[in-house]
Amino acid sequence: MTSPDFQAPTDDDFSSSPAVERGHLLTEQENPNSANLDQMSALEIVDVFCQEDQQVITAVSAAREALAEAIDYTAKSLAEGGRLFYVGAGTSGRLGVLDAAECPPTFCTPPEMVQGILAGGAAALLRSSEGLEDLADDGAAAIAHHRVTHRDVVMGITAGGTTPYVHGAIAAARQRGARTLFLACVPSEQVSIEVDVDIRLLVGPEVLAGSTRLKAGTATKLALNILSTGTMVKLGKVYGNRMVDVSVTNSKLYDRSLRILRDLTGIDRDTAATLLEQSGRKVKLALLMHWAEVDAETGDRLLSDHHGQLRKALAAAK
Repeated sequence: MTSPDFQAPTDDDFSSSPAVERGHLLTEQENPNSANLDQMSALEIVDVFCQEDQQVITAVSAAREALAEAIDYTAKSLAEGGRLFYVGAGTSGRLGVLDAAECPPTFCTPPEMVQGILAGGAAALLRSSEGLEDLADDGAAAIAHHRVTHRDVVMGITAGGTTPYVHGAIAAARQRGARTLFLACVPSEQVSIEVDVDIRLLVGPEVLAGSTRLKAGTATKLALNILSTGTMVKLGKVYGNRMVDVSVTNSKLYDRSLRILRDLTGIDRDTAATLLEQSGRKVKLALLMHWAEVDAETGDRLLSDHHGQLRKALAAAK
């Protein structure tokens, strides 16, 4: 159910109706560099994609200040017990779900800390449910279902900027006092929205006109990588450039954990394995135990006292 005060966008605002002209949107325009795409050789197709994809890095770099602001907002909220929600439909929504799913194994976060909300739910991950993106009320209902509060961050992701499901979710989240972020690949003068941080990735027209799973999707993936990783760095999940909160759940990650311990401390692999087991397979704790010469219980308490920040815990121990 939606909030009684929630006003969903009307058909005059955002609609999939054929009567609504969207050709002015940057993501819908024709790309002159691929105008004869159907007449190109395979090699020429590859070349035009490579040429166009170079614009992705430029677009993400141009949004650097907004991305940095989003990292600070998100890290602050998560440090205070809040959650990050990615909300989207189609490719945009699936990329949000993917980024959320990667956080627990990479940073040992609880699954509820970063979540993806996709129009159509889990079924839409495997089978297209694009028609559901037109339902603003469903976006608002998803926010209510997840009991979003003022401590949370809600990020709407929509390449073309107009997805009603996303706008409905953002409006509902703002009414609940949540911090809101918005990521789109059209300029703000084409589609405006009231949010705390507005991220625009202007990659230009797609090689295949309107197919935002291409450059827009690639830029979105890069931006989400930066946002989630930057946030976890701020939360103390990284030491140097090592994922010291990695979840040791398979042989690959066990090996990576041993190499992190070996490389950062200089101990041999066997000693690293013993240390890792003594720490309960917690790499960050194992590092603190070795460097500060404390037992697991003391190290755990030090990390807790310093909100998981290894450098601060180490300084306190010394």
